[in-house]
Amino acid sequence: MPKLVTINAADATPAADGSIPLAAGARVSLRLWRDEEPTDDKTPRRHDYEVVGYALSGRAALEIAGEMVELKAGDSWLVPAGATHTYRIIERFSAVEAVAPPA
Repeated sequence: MPKLVTINAADATPAADGSIPLAAGARVSLRLWRDEEPTDDKTPRRHDYEVVGYALSGRAALEIAGEMVELKAGDSWLVPAGATHTYRIIERFSAVEAVAPPA
């Protein structure tokens, strides 16, 4: 039987990219972006993994393969594996993302 693991975001150590790693398994991981400050566009990137996210607060602009969408609290998104994407924080932003497979 697998061991139950819980992680409290208040006790978690932020990663180098500023995200807060939460629960992670063999097939999916969860991370928190908390109070990210407004930014200019980030450098476009691609990942070999899928990312789904849910905005908790603030606003951000997400561009995937040349299509732009503004995200606000209550919105969710998917960045498909291999898709070129970038984002810009418009207003202090918090979100939860699940990554599969874990990154």
